Formats: sequence, structure tokens, C-alpha cells
Amino acid sequence: MITDTSRSLFAKAYGIAFRDVAWTGGLYRERFETVASVTVPHLLKMFEGKELSHVVENFRIAAGDAQGDFEGTVFGDGDFYKWFEAAVYTAVKTGNAELLDRLDDYISLFAKAQQPDGYLSTKQIIGEKQGKGPMRQGNINDFEVYNMGHMFTSACLHYRLTGKDTFLKVAEKAAGYLKSLYEEAARTGEVKTAVCPSHYMGLVELYRTTGNRDYLNLAHLAIELRDKVKNGLDDNQDRLPLKQHRKIVGHAVRANYLYAGLTDLYMEEGDADHKAVLDAVWEHLTTQKMYITGGCGALYNGASPYGDFFSHQLVHQAYGYEYQLPNITAYNETCASLGGVFWAWRMFLANPQASYMDTLERMLLNVNLAGISLDGRKFFYENMLERAKKLPYRLLWGQERTEYITSFCCPPNLARTLAQTAEYAYAVDNEGVWTGLYGASRARFSLKNGAAFTLTQETDYPWDGKIIFTISESNGVPFRLRLRIPAWADKAELSADNNTAFPKAGEYFDLSVSRPQDFTCALDLHIAPRLTKANAMVEEDRGRACVEAGPLVYCLETPDVQEAASLKDLLLPVDPRFTPEDIAVEGRTVRSYITKLLCRPTADTGKESLYRPLEAGAPYPVRARFIPYFAWDNRGMGEMVIWIPLAWREV
Repeated sequence: MITDTSRSLFAKAYGIAFRDVAWTGGLYRERFETVASVTVPHLLKMFEGKELSHVVENFRIAAGDAQGDFEGTVFGDGDFYKWFEAAVYTAVKTGNAELLDRLDDYISLFAKAQQPDGYLSTKQIIGEKQGKGPMRQGNINDFEVYNMGHMFTSACLHYRLTGKDTFLKVAEKAAGYLKSLYEEAARTGEVKTAVCPSHYMGLVELYRTTGNRDYLNLAHLAIELRDKVKNGLDDNQDRLPLKQHRKIVGHAVRANYLYAGLTDLYMEEGDADHKAVLDAVWEHLTTQKMYITGGCGALYNGASPYGDFFSHQLVHQAYGYEYQLPNITAYNETCASLGGVFWAWRMFLANPQASYMDTLERMLLNVNLAGISLDGRKFFYENMLERAKKLPYRLLWGQERTEYITSFCCPPNLARTLAQTAEYAYAVDNEGVWTGLYGASRARFSLKNGAAFTLTQETDYPWDGKIIFTISESNGVPFRLRLRIPAWADKAELSADNNTAFPKAGEYFDLSVSRPQDFTCALDLHIAPRLTKANAMVEEDRGRACVEAGPLVYCLETPDVQEAASLKDLLLPVDPRFTPEDIAVEGRTVRSYITKLLCRPTADTGKESLYRPLEAGAPYPVRARFIPYFAWDNRGMGEMVIWIPLAWREV
């Protein structure tokens, strides 16, 4: 399993072994197969490319197997560890022995590059060998500890999936280096921020994997030392002591990684002050700063709204003011919402509530899936909610997916997460099963109360809300089945053991399965298009609505409305009628919805004025097709929009 909380004293649930659960069909199965067959080998070509990323070549130079200078990004080591995690997961799942052998070769390379004291960061090792720097821990933006954190997580997964400890030994040796580093910092008080703190999650997972409490103590010390950083910034979430945090601020990836790691620490130690921080900051994110797609971090750059205006309070890739959620310039780095998934999963394990899994599902099915093209080869770094025909300014990242992004952190992060989605299908406790992500699947359970059985889901979710649960291979021991009823499912209907119930949306429905061998269950979440509005404080979306169906956010693209000159001219009736239609996008079948919109007549003035008279004329109906947001930008460059102005009249 990707996160093992089975022995965590303050966790209320834990995942099941990776071999015991698999998607058997549907969207998740298709995405897994695409990642395994296309994305993983495609990314490896990027990492092996000397003229492109230079990542593997840096390891070879550091190991003494090649000559040359360090090139590429300072966080390339960590990105390769993320790819390694995706590779080992898909290789074991698909029985790819050739890839597993190649991973063994990479582990040997890591071990050869690692220094005697456990240090492993190729930029500094190469610099030390050449006698020209940079120094270790000289610049927090060299991401040395970030790289090691992803190594820890990847090594733990490799050990659990293969039983080999070769990579784990490298990780433990690196953790020994960090132990010396942090103990020295604690003695001297000279503490630097470790940006993008993946190592909190990684160290706790090392403890869970090895049982060595030194790693848990080290995670505790690393988090404790944050409060000793001098002249901290909201950008790194270290301006205020951690236990005073009540709002989510600054760099969104760094924030989400921080709180995911803090949740891990809480599940081991049970610090009530940490729990108060997590609850408050999570509430702040999900009620005031998260996009409808689950996107996190609205701003490219700016100044923190909380710190002293006259001090250095620059922020980037950041959470801004409450309800500050622009659409065209939405940043929403893919890694930020992946960090949101990691955090949501841990919050759920600490306290199983439907809201955490609802948020995880929203992030995964919308912004995360949108980060990768349907063919598995192209990627978004940032995820806008609206694309214009042209912009009078240049954005940092392009408006179309691309095969290679200079900051290549998101593609391997996506690959490992999408490869592992089956891990989020279920969690268990001593007495029963909690459903997580719904989808066609099969899972084998052996609960601590003695119940053993196989649970199968037959469904076309997320396109259809009907889910049939069947039990086989049961030993007859009773257990509890907790079914997640998403917050949007206000018409849910449940049939179990010849009884019908209408469970409440936004909660878990607890079923007692007293006779597993005779159990039948059908859950219908009644997926249909619905209109959603934003809080009135979200200025850009005031007077607008978006279309959702089940857990999916829908959008319009230029090919979907051929009768309109621009998507900006469209109005959405308050009571539209939708007709479902399955269509192929990039060879994949998705559920679209056809409806009638209104199009405003606009005069072509030859140039766009800042202000101009309102054109008269009655809007006229046009045919439109809504597609899932995750499927956009697979049909060429054009406009895209999620939030559409409302027309207070029928078509």
C-alpha cells in the first residue's frame, strides 16, 4: 500500500495491500493502462535524454560512470524518484519483468552515486567532485531535501511491492545524513527551510516500513525546527509557528505537502494541537480557496495578503486572498492538487468522513486527470479554467499541453498517482470496509475481526451512478460496509437484502453485513447534469454557473459550439435540458451532454475596446455540447470555458 497506517495509533482506517485491489474496467482502468503502456516509457525517454532533461545522466556523472557537468533542474533527482514509483507500481501490476530489471540497475546507480555519509543530490555531488560547488545546503531552492523525501517514499513502495531492500538501504542511509544535519541544526539554531517538504511524508513512511522509531523522531524534529527559521515567509508557510496556522497561504505545493506530512505525524503521535491546525487549514482551503475542479493555488505570483506589506512577502504559485479564484490566469499547478490528494487521503485515514473522499475524488477526476492528455503523452503544468483565443499578455506556461515541460515535476507525479488510484478505492478498520473511489473493481479483504471475502463493484461510474456490490469467497464472518454518499448525490437510493433506503448525501451509510454469503447490494447515486454557482465573493463567477454531473466538472470548447463566433458570447439558461451522448475524444469514450444555449449578438468593431456601448438585439439559441473538463485540449487550440453567464429566460 502507498500509505501504511495499519499500526498507526491515531489513525482510524488504513488501506489494503496493493495486490488485493484492482480496477477491472471503466475510466480508472483505462487511465491505468495508458499510464503503464504509454506514460511510464514516454517519461523515461525524457529522463534518459541527455539533450532534454539530463536527469539520468546527472546520476551517472555523480556515480563516476560518465563525464560532464550537472545540467537540468535542481529537482530532477526527486522527479526521477517519482517516475521510479510509477514504474515499479505498473511493472509489478502488469508483470513487466524487463522493467523491474531495469529498475534494479537504477537502484545500483543511486547507490553508487550516494556519498559515504548518505548524502545524495547530484548537483552538489558533481560540484564537489569538480571542486567548484555549489555547497551542500547552501541554497534552499536547490531542493536537496525535497529530492530525498521523494526517494524515501519511492524506496518504501519498492520494498513493499518487490520485497527487495536494495533501494530501502539507500533511503535509510540518506535518512541517516538528514538525522545528522537536523540534530546539528537543533544544537546551533541555524535552521533553513526545506522547500516543498516531501520528506515529512517520506520519513514517516520510512518509520512505518522499517519500524525504526528514529525516522519518526526525525520527522518530528524536522517539523519542529520549522519554528526556528529566521525571517520566514508565507510562501514557505514558516512566517508563523506551525501550531498557530489557521489559514492556508503561500506556495500551494509546499502547503499541501506540509499538511499531508503533518497529518502523517498526527496519526503516529496524536498531538491535539496539530489536529487543530489540520482541521482549520483544511476547512479554509475547501470553503474559501479551492477551485470547482479541485485546483489549488490561484496565483502566478504576488504578495502575501497576510504578512507585513513592507517586508519581503513575495509569493508564487500561491494561495491568495479568500475567494480570489481567477479563471483565465488560474495557476493550479498540477503538483499542488496532487499534494491535495495525498493530504485528503491522510485526513480520511485519520478520521473517515465522506467530505475528505469527496474532495479527493474532485481533485483526481477533474484537475489531475486534466493535467495529462488522453493519449498519455502531453502535460499541463498549470490548469486554467478558461482559455481565450488570444491574450494581451504572456503567461509563464503555455496554454496547451506539451510533451516536455522545463519544470518536469508534474508529469511523473501524475504518473505515480494515476497508477495507484486503486489504492484509494477502499479503506478498512477492525470491523469493516469504507468505500472510497467508486469504479469497476475487485478487492480481497482480510479484516482484523476475522472476516475474509472478495468484494466486487460492477458499475460504469463516473458516467453512471448505479453500482452493484457482490460478495464472493466469504468465510461467513459478519462485517460492516460503509458506503460513501457524495455530497452531490441528493437522490441516492440503496437496495440491500430486499430493503430500500434513501441515504443522506455527504455522509457514509453504515450497513451491517450479517450473512455475507447471501448479501446483495445496489447503490444508485442518480448522476444527472446540474448547475452549480459560486459563492458571491468569487467576483469572476458572479452571475455565472457551471455544469456538473456526478463528480465531474464539465466545460465547453470551441468545437462544441459551432454556431457561435466566441464562447464569450454564450449564455446559460437557468433550466437547461440535457441529452447525454457518448463521444470519442482522442480515441477514448466520454459522456457528453447536449443542450441549447443562448448566443448574444455582438458587433465586430475591428478591435476590442476597454468599454463600449451595450449592443441591442435578442439572443438566439445555439446547440452546444458539454464535455468533461479532464478531456479538454485534446482537439486542438481553441477557447474553453467552465463558468458561463446565466440567462434568465428559457431557450
